[in-house]
Amino acid sequence: MAQSAPSLDLIGVGAPIMDVVAPVPDSFLAHTAGEKGGMVMVEAAEMARLVALLPTPPTLTPGGSAANTTFNATRLGLRTAFVGKLGGDELARVYRERFAGAGVGTDRFKAGDLPNARCLILTTPDAQRTMRTCLGAVLSFSPDELRPADFAGSRHVHIEGYVVFNRALADAILGAARAAGCTISLDLASFEVVRESRDWLLAQLATGLDLVFANEDEIRALFPDHAGADYAALARRLASHGCTAAVKLGRDGAWVARGDELHRIAPLVVTDAIDSNGAGDAWAAGFLSAYLRGRPLPVCGAVASILGAETVRHLGAIIPDPVWPEVAARVQRLADAR
Repeated sequence: MAQSAPSLDLIGVGAPIMDVVAPVPDSFLAHTAGEKGGMVMVEAAEMARLVALLPTPPTLTPGGSAANTTFNATRLGLRTAFVGKLGGDELARVYRERFAGAGVGTDRFKAGDLPNARCLILTTPDAQRTMRTCLGAVLSFSPDELRPADFAGSRHVHIEGYVVFNRALADAILGAARAAGCTISLDLASFEVVRESRDWLLAQLATGLDLVFANEDEIRALFPDHAGADYAALARRLASHGCTAAVKLGRDGAWVARGDELHRIAPLVVTDAIDSNGAGDAWAAGFLSAYLRGRPLPVCGAVASILGAETVRHLGAIIPDPVWPEVAARVQRLADAR
């Protein structure tokens, strides 16, 4: 009997986090430990302390790395759903409604009694984002809550690297996705993830990943023995593990490698960037939307660049609804021209 066609193009897996977005001066970062541009887990009391110190009231917007990617991929026409654990509070209700309204399937969300996860995103004048995350209900997401049906009927699963902090859950997700016959992409998410999990990540590459996204800091943390290598060489090194490698360089574009292919993805010049939060997630969404339609890698990168460049022009990880139709039209014109 012939198998039925997949009902979904992509399932995102990660933390459904409500972003607390705040523009701050560089001097504000002295109030919190950790490196600028990174992500550090904090307790609820530390989150409350930092929010109380903010110079202006923050903005709330649904976020989370894989969630941002899934949201934008849905807007670009992919059939999607999301696997992650919401809390039992008002933030969780708002989060679910926002995703359902965009067309993301929400029937695979898990729900708990703890407060929903939150991420304080401190955006400095150079558009860099420094994140402090309180995971709340996400911390209670157990491998036992995963069901075979969570990945059934999907062609592809996109996983955020932050899941790797819960190694048992990451193993369960990858095992279930592979058992369901899905192709898999992994966004390395942060250099902290890579530093703490490098051996595990290399083992997963050996087992088999189809597509890996990394930025400058993440790819160098993955291959510290290649400190003098340029990003083209690092993209080739990652692709030598049998995956498609997408190395994102922000305002300098990207390198994409697969097998013998190596492509320079030219950057789009943005003169009014205000916030880099979510730009890499949006870039991944654009890439996946073309990749899962079988487009050539340079086209995938060009679509990705449109989304990434537009995201940095707005505060928060999600391109505002009033702007979206023009972004979608630019993507369509690019697809028609190729």
